[in-house]
Amino acid sequence: MGWNEGFKSRAKMGIINNQKFVQIPLGKLKDRLEQLCQIHPIQLEITEEAYTSKASYLDGDSLPEFGQKPNGWKASGKRLKRGLYKSGDGSIVNADLNGSANILRKVARKLDIDLSRRSLTAFDDRSKD
Repeated sequence: MGWNEGFKSRAKMGIINNQKFVQIPLGKLKDRLEQLCQIHPIQLEITEEAYTSKASYLDGDSLPEFGQKPNGWKASGKRLKRGLYKSGDGSIVNADLNGSANILRKVARKLDIDLSRRSLTAFDDRSKD
């Protein structure tokens, strides 16, 4: 699960959107997920999400930790508009899926899980004719 401490208090989305966002009880959701994972044999891993939305999963961009971005770091792709991300080679994918896949990469690195034998071909539509 991606989580950034204090992310709601630093939200800058405009008065109306901030009011709507800050009222969502994300802390309660996180607590409930932790409870459910203790009841069922599920490991919940909480990680910070820095640069997961900016970096391109398809291009394998590096994912620095929060506050440790190297000088000159630049994502190979960019967010086009709400919901869409354009990778370095021009492929357009769902932005949430790109961010989620990058969170998976961060957790895999943290837990020393080898993702090289795992396929996210559903994510990558470049193979479609």
